[in-house]
Amino acid sequence: MPNLEGLKVAVLVTDGFEQVEMTEPRKALDEAGAATRLISPRPEKVRGWNHTEWGDSFPVDVQLKAADPADYDALLLPGGVMNPDSLRMDPEAVTFIKSFFASDKPVAAICHGPWTIIEAGHASGKRITSWPSLKTDLLNAGAEWVDQEVVVDGNLISSRKPADIPAFNGAIADVFSMARATAA
Repeated sequence: MPNLEGLKVAVLVTDGFEQVEMTEPRKALDEAGAATRLISPRPEKVRGWNHTEWGDSFPVDVQLKAADPADYDALLLPGGVMNPDSLRMDPEAVTFIKSFFASDKPVAAICHGPWTIIEAGHASGKRITSWPSLKTDLLNAGAEWVDQEVVVDGNLISSRKPADIPAFNGAIADVFSMARATAA
């Protein structure tokens, strides 16, 4: 994995994110030297989802209402069904996501995470993958949906499911390292 020392990554979640889709990419980013921050509309803790039942709780580093997108070089959007479905209904979360696209900063989304990209208005014209049930939503939003373990379209990285995390992490490292070079 490339050295990501000095890169600041926002990890946007709320209750019900697929736990492994947050913990494994975050661990890889932290081990590469990035500074990750868990950002949430929730004030103190968020709870993960572990496939079919509730998972662990994690401390929120920065509450969304206090988070400034300008403080971060990249954004990670874990999936799960509940998490992105809640975030796409939260105007602050949608605005936060939009700002990364407006600043041409890298965004990585896995599983149901692309729902928030649709809501932010940045799926159109993008080549993207996701959990298969989002295919129609992404096509209707103007995206080109493909069934691959990881897809990189410029600064957008997407993956389908937890089994794709190794490839997802590799693509994140490559694309985020270019952001690190720009930020340095």
